[in-house]
Order: sequence, then structure tokens, then C-alpha cells
Amino acid sequence: MAATMDQVQTLSDQAQSALDRTHLKATPGYYKRSWQRFKQDKLALGSLIVLGVVVVFVFSAPLISLLTGFTPQENHLNAKLTPMFTDGYLLGSDGNGRDILTRLVYGGRISLTIALISTVTTLLIGGGLGLFAGYMGRWWDSILMRFIDVLLSIPALPLLILIATIYSPGPYQLPLVLAAVSWMGIARIVRGDVLRIKATEYIEAARVVGVGGPRIAFKHILPNAMPMLIVFTSLVIPGLIIAEAGLSFLGIGVQVPTPSWGNMMRDGTRYFRGYPEKVLIPGLMIYVTSLLIYMVGSGVRDAFDPRIGDQ
Repeated sequence: MAATMDQVQTLSDQAQSALDRTHLKATPGYYKRSWQRFKQDKLALGSLIVLGVVVVFVFSAPLISLLTGFTPQENHLNAKLTPMFTDGYLLGSDGNGRDILTRLVYGGRISLTIALISTVTTLLIGGGLGLFAGYMGRWWDSILMRFIDVLLSIPALPLLILIATIYSPGPYQLPLVLAAVSWMGIARIVRGDVLRIKATEYIEAARVVGVGGPRIAFKHILPNAMPMLIVFTSLVIPGLIIAEAGLSFLGIGVQVPTPSWGNMMRDGTRYFRGYPEKVLIPGLMIYVTSLLIYMVGSGVRDAFDPRIGDQ
């Protein structure tokens, strides 16, 4: 009888253990819980939807060009400064008779592409060096951090203008210029996060069981630093869009006739008194797109914040 009771108890414990494992498998993971928190932020979710519309709009530039009947470089001097909704120009024409709507979508595609490439390059350089410095520690960390301190002491905007003026970068070189003055901040952030993760118990346990350094860095530390990298990515893109627009507005970024929102604003300033919409339309696109990305980034930051529990 006692043996039977022991067997029943053993089976009961095994069943409970199986139920516990099933519950753990059914529990949403970290990213799924973060997405659920993000969906509860109506402002961020609405911004993401509108941002998706903007992205689809600018990256469907060839289709828009077919609909308008104009190419971004095509000019008609006899139709320059045409008002909006006149003679087939839905948003009017600029001082050279080029269709503003067509240039707006092509310019948006270039501006967003430059910002995205700059962000990826910044993450690769800054994130890689931050991961290396934080994990290696000792004199590697000291040398890299002092080098970054020296670079951070140089004002970014004058340095950016100087580099752009000397090399006159095109649309494919400008992202590298922007990344060259932007990677230091993320390197310090990643390094700090890596130092925090490296001090946790599961990293010490991985070392004890003989897991190699590269495996610890790329399989254990980097995945746990990804939420912070995602948040950084969502918040840095608006700044890079504005930086590209600023350089193009000053005439040292994307050069005419290649359109970008920045050089469209620069061209429109010559006619601002009589035709303010030539400046306001591309300026509004810069403002709205940057604001939408920032709102999405703020929602992502709140969703990934471990101090915020499920509502």
C-alpha cells in the first residue's frame, strides 16, 4: 500500500512538472510582451501606421511618377512656379518647372535611404566597438573610451560641415559621413550595457562551464543588448533625417538635380515671399516624418523598459 502511494505521488509530481513546463512554453516571450505593451500605446501605434503610409508613399516613387507623368529631373521653364492643382501639377512646380509631387516622393526616398544606411553603419561601427570594449575591458576599454572622449569633445555639426565641404559626398557617400560623426554615442551606450550584462550570474555560469569568449559575446551578451539597440535605432533616425536635410539645405549634401527634402527647401527659399508652399511642403514632410519616427521610438522605448509591467 505504501509503495502504491509513493507511485501515485511520483506520478502526481511528474504531471505537475509537465503542467509547469507547458505553462512556461505558453508564457509570452520578452519581445511578444513588449509588442503587447506597444499595442496598448495608441499614440505610438497610430504613429506607426501613419509612418507606414509615408514609407509606402515615398518608396512607390516610380508609380507616382507614372501617375503624374513627370520625372524628378524633367523641367518645363514655361510652367515654372505653377500653383497647386493647376495644369496637372498637383502640388505645383518649382522655379525650374519641375513637378513638386514627383520630386517630393523621390526626395523622400533618398532622404529616408540615407538615414537608414547611416543608422545601420552607426550601429555596426559604434555597436561593434562598444561590444568589444565592454567585453574585453582592461586597457582595450581604456584606450577606446579615451579615443571616443576625444571625438565627443569635437562639436559634431562643424565637423560634419567640414567633412561634407571637403569631400562633397553624393547620396551614397553621405550616409558614411553622417555615420562617421554619429557612432561615438552608441558605442558608449553599448559598452555600458555590456558591462552590466557581463556582471550577471548567468554570464559567470557560462564561463564556469567553459563557454568560449566569442560565444559568450555573440550568443549571450549581444542578444540581451538588442532591446537597447532597437530603442536607439528608432530614436536616432529622426536626427539623421534632419542632419541630411540640413546639409542639403546648406548646399553641401545631396546636390541638385537629384532631389532631397533638404535641397527642395533650399530651392524654394528664393520664392518664399510669393510661393511659401515651395518651402513648406518639403519642410512639412521632414517635420511629420521625424515626429512620427520619434513617437514610434518613444513607444518602443516604453515597451522595452523592464520597469514597466504588463497593464
